[in-house]
Amino acid sequence: MRTFVLDASVAVKWAMPSASEPLTEESLRLLRRYTGGEIDFLVPDIFWAEVGNVLWKGIRQRRWRQTEAEAFLSGVKARNFPTTSSWTLLSDALTIAVAYDRAVDDSLYVALAIQAKTELITADERMANALAAHLPVKWLGTFEIMA
Repeated sequence: MRTFVLDASVAVKWAMPSASEPLTEESLRLLRRYTGGEIDFLVPDIFWAEVGNVLWKGIRQRRWRQTEAEAFLSGVKARNFPTTSSWTLLSDALTIAVAYDRAVDDSLYVALAIQAKTELITADERMANALAAHLPVKWLGTFEIMA
């Protein structure tokens, strides 16, 4: 089984799947591979705060009701993704952030991918475009799982 670092930008697309939301089908395909036991995910601890923040914004923007957001959050938490402390990744994340002019919070995901000798899957196309040539970052829109 392959393991990947999961960016919150991918997971939040599972909250309220919509045909009009870019990369929804790709994110759901990835979720099906996970629930089918074909792949596994790792996350840095900032993942949980980022998911919560997106849900909060969605409630404020009336994209969904609080009860819907809470139900989604419970479902994601129940998946119990192995979570790595940002504290253990922070030095490497800062180095990556400075070298590639990226935010430290995004760089935590990349540092975890490097540490775990795997790839980060992100729905953030700008981040993927900036880093994919040099670091193990894959954009969800073109990502394929190789055996």
